[in-house]
Amino acid sequence: MNAVISVDRLTKSFGDVRALDALSLEIPQGGVYGILGPNGAGKSTFFRILLGLVHPTGGSGSMLGFPISHTETLRRIGSMIETPRYPAYLTARDSLLWLATAHGQVGSIDMDHWIRRVGLADAADRPVRGFSVGMMQRLGVAAALMNRPDLVILDEPTSGMDPPGIHEMRSVIRDLAENDGVTVILASHQLLEVQRICDRVAILNRGKLAAEGKVSDLTGATEYLHLEASPLLRVKAIVGEAAEIVGDAVLVNIRREDTAALIRHLVSNDIDIMEARWVGGDLEAVFMSETLGEPQTQDASNAA
Repeated sequence: MNAVISVDRLTKSFGDVRALDALSLEIPQGGVYGILGPNGAGKSTFFRILLGLVHPTGGSGSMLGFPISHTETLRRIGSMIETPRYPAYLTARDSLLWLATAHGQVGSIDMDHWIRRVGLADAADRPVRGFSVGMMQRLGVAAALMNRPDLVILDEPTSGMDPPGIHEMRSVIRDLAENDGVTVILASHQLLEVQRICDRVAILNRGKLAAEGKVSDLTGATEYLHLEASPLLRVKAIVGEAAEIVGDAVLVNIRREDTAALIRHLVSNDIDIMEARWVGGDLEAVFMSETLGEPQTQDASNAA
């Protein structure tokens, strides 16, 4: 695998809080790669280290063949971390011009092309003070792409968008990977959307790598029996380590052929079963499996 990013035991501590805990990960060149995890898992801290905004406490890494935060690397990447902000009086077009001027790239950037590509053509000359969160995200994506980077990092690129906007942004991201040859790395809490758009994902939990691989491989290996039953604690006690309480239900890691015997056993022990169904084969099930039951803490840099 030709890695565009490689980190070895990357660690970042903020006082007593360890946002990244000896993280080792390789991200292949090409395609769309998802970085997932609950709030406080270290995703934003990881991105900030890659962009040279935060210095690691320990470990090492490389990006595009250079050490992390190397000047040559930063010139070849684009990024949008969290919701972007621009002077309220500037239009969308002026905002991109402002950024291009600051980076000495005015003559080499086709701003109209990127405004059209992210779906802001009709709002290009409107002040951004009236933009919705979704429109600001579109503008942030355009800003991340306008220097035609080899690698782009997008944190929640579809935040605040309606379903048609999400679909449109998905098409833009897939087109970048498939036709422009850009490696796209994104973070999102919209797991169904991640499953549709990403080729591979890494799941972080408490600063560590919990799972990594092709989306198709990860989703094909996770299936659970979802039981809505009462009392939940007694179900958990009877089933043992194979069961986890999630909300108002229990997820049971069991073979399909053992389902009938388990249900008979629970009923014989005075468990009321309201619903039993199989769930899984999706990224949400994998995510819940890899992060379930772990305490979640917000790191000192508000890493998400």
